[in-house]
Amino acid sequence: MTSPADPPIGGDSSGQKKLKLLAVTACPTGIAHTYMAAEKLSQAAESLGIDMKVETQGSIGAENVLTDNDVRDADGIIIAADKDVDRSRFVGKRVLSVGVSEGISHPERLIERVRSAPVHGGGGGGGSAEPVSGGGGGKERSVAYKALMNGVSYMIPFVVVGGLLIAISLSLGGHTDPKGGLVIPDGSFWMHVNQIGVIGFTLMVPILSGYIAYAIGDRPALVPGMIGGWIANTGDLYDSKAGAGFIGAIVTGFLAGYLVLWIKKVKVPKFVQPIMPIIVIPIVATTALGLFFIYVIGKPISWIFEHLTSWLSGMTGTSAILLGAILGLMIAFDMGGPVNKTAFLFGAGLIATGNQTVMGMCAAAIPVMPLGQGLATLMRKRLYTEQERETGLASLFMGFFGISEGAIPFAAARPAQVIPANMLGGAVAGAIAGMASVKDAVPHGGPIVAVLGAVGGVPMFFVAIAIGSVVTALTTVTLVDLSERKRRGAPLVDAPGGPEPVLAGVGATAGGAAVAAEALQKAPAPAPAAEASAPAPAAEASAPAPSPGPEAADQVLSGYLTEQTVKVQLAARDKEAAIHEMATLLATTGKVNDVEELVRTALRREAQGTTGLGEEIAIPHAKTDAVDSPLVGFARSSEGIEWGALDGTKAKLIFMISVPEAAAGDEHLRILALLSRKLMDTGFRERLEAAPDDAAILDVLREVQ
Repeated sequence: MTSPADPPIGGDSSGQKKLKLLAVTACPTGIAHTYMAAEKLSQAAESLGIDMKVETQGSIGAENVLTDNDVRDADGIIIAADKDVDRSRFVGKRVLSVGVSEGISHPERLIERVRSAPVHGGGGGGGSAEPVSGGGGGKERSVAYKALMNGVSYMIPFVVVGGLLIAISLSLGGHTDPKGGLVIPDGSFWMHVNQIGVIGFTLMVPILSGYIAYAIGDRPALVPGMIGGWIANTGDLYDSKAGAGFIGAIVTGFLAGYLVLWIKKVKVPKFVQPIMPIIVIPIVATTALGLFFIYVIGKPISWIFEHLTSWLSGMTGTSAILLGAILGLMIAFDMGGPVNKTAFLFGAGLIATGNQTVMGMCAAAIPVMPLGQGLATLMRKRLYTEQERETGLASLFMGFFGISEGAIPFAAARPAQVIPANMLGGAVAGAIAGMASVKDAVPHGGPIVAVLGAVGGVPMFFVAIAIGSVVTALTTVTLVDLSERKRRGAPLVDAPGGPEPVLAGVGATAGGAAVAAEALQKAPAPAPAAEASAPAPAAEASAPAPSPGPEAADQVLSGYLTEQTVKVQLAARDKEAAIHEMATLLATTGKVNDVEELVRTALRREAQGTTGLGEEIAIPHAKTDAVDSPLVGFARSSEGIEWGALDGTKAKLIFMISVPEAAAGDEHLRILALLSRKLMDTGFRERLEAAPDDAAILDVLREVQ
């Protein structure tokens, strides 16, 4: 193995081996800074006569991936990232780890420093080779939050697939049974569909735990995290009638992750080091965590389960409204965990005694969480990511079939906001059902049991569900809204064009906007929204371009930027005024239906993280139906406007991108990507600054392709 300890420093003009470096760039949201850092490092290496290959880990995935051969021949690796990057492939190589902004601001310095960086010793860790400095990630989102979001993002597909398959099998192949709830005949086609769905549901809790652990302790933590999550969800292992559910999985995920980090710090003989991440750490961590949960954590869970059941039994003679509210609170608390199961089994057990009202209270509360969370994503969709909105639709479907687990992704992602909202809605639904003496003859919940004829007092049953769901939805959006205001330290304008969401391991950072531009750069270049519906775009693209008419000649970026949306000099002197002035500029096209809403949406995006990219550039952007089609505006500021860029420069070149919600995916990213990459060209920026008028500016901007 070639030692990287003393890599050569020069080029190859004197016969000396040319220095070969690798780099990985990444930022939390995977958009602008990722690609800007890659461009800067590549430019610096080229100017110094050094070979460099840069892997970008953006929002669309890894590009220009480093191969084993690349690593073998490399003299050093620069990691410019504000998120975890797998370092296990760099064992035995010099590794310099810094924040992504360092890759943008000081690429030459990093190239010099990597020559004396410490040699990475392995362990499979995702920990930094050295403390990250100068990063642009900010501190709004902690490591724990990112780990939690990582687990949630991997869990969501299992919840959706498992829940929908169970719901479909119950609706098409099930029937009510007083002893078994909704029953599907054994051996039938729909039973097999149901069993596949159950597998998905069974796996979702270990997946949540495993990927929380993975985000903290890297690959050695994955096995103990998943096995720990399985143990947490299997109550039989610690004498409990119900497992610890998703809350137990969160606990085991964090325990596994930090346990692995602690084990990695233990000094071991050199000959043992290679097997630590693949054998020793997983075995020790899995065994220790599993036994700890079974003997230490599991016993209290079992004890709580037993005593809650006894306590509920003593309340059957009290007020039906109070009992319904308490059962609703319990049903909504952990959605399949021990508290939920205690209430459910208590109600189900009383059916055989002839008391069906207690199960009626539970049945009304069971669908409130998924229905309420799904409704919340429709009410204030801009508080949620696209993935969350899709999960919300699936949650609504699961709620109809009484599958409360449909709300788990929301509760796991925002427990402090979602769980109280769920409990309030569940309590309201249970209390209303208790007051109206709603009955349920089967141990199941949700509207489906009423549709199949198992419910007595159907009108009030639906009233209870509807009111409870609305209460949950309203409380959720209110608490999430307040949480966002508090996190940003600024008021959030209450308007339909809410803030651009940040989720699933993504932290809102000071460089969040730049990151957004990066993601755009990574996005494939789809047909523009205005042309997407054309029957034969390929034919149009391949046909010889006709001489453009006067209007077409002014079009840049697929016609989204025209001479009409260019301004040589902004009058504004601050960010808010500049955004308002540029929104007014875009409105001259006649394609902006609400200028004030466009301004509010752009300012909400700024509140999440500045769109000042550095290098005297800012790219404010807004996804809102205040515009009828994608629009891009450009303006200059001779004095510069303070935009909060990480390099401290004022914005003199300002682009504003506005796209309707329907075009907010790849098209939004494509525009940002094109601009971000081209703006890294110093010559292009100089030509843009020197252009004397609108027409000359457009001539320069036509280079953006």
